[in-house]
Amino acid sequence: MAMSSSGSGKSKAVLSEINVTPLVDVMLVLLIMFMVTTPLMQQGIEVDVPKTSSTGVEMTDEPFLVVIHKDRRIEAGKAQLNLSTMSDKLKAIFKNRKNKQVFIQADRKVDYGIVAEAMAEIRAAGITNIGLITLPKDP
Repeated sequence: MAMSSSGSGKSKAVLSEINVTPLVDVMLVLLIMFMVTTPLMQQGIEVDVPKTSSTGVEMTDEPFLVVIHKDRRIEAGKAQLNLSTMSDKLKAIFKNRKNKQVFIQADRKVDYGIVAEAMAEIRAAGITNIGLITLPKDP
């Protein structure tokens, strides 16, 4: 009589396969999330970051300065500007001006949205060379 191990006894076979279905599900969800959010990240104001240099900016004309105060007043020189009419006024100012460069000096307490709107209006006027004035950190 031969005894067989397969029969009434329970066999405990080790399953050595990895279930990849949950991994594929997670990866597909991540892929879809990235595909949806990537076009949203490409909107905004394009900023041309300058190369690092130890010298200052060379100026041929008087610099054109736009000042944004903490109470959201916008000034260019001694004139008050509105965000709605800023583009038209800047087009008229820079029509005959050789140096098409604008510097924005905003108060630290001004919301970023106001500065971004001002930059968008300046770009709408055809001025792409925009600089932000900051103070160096104290050593």
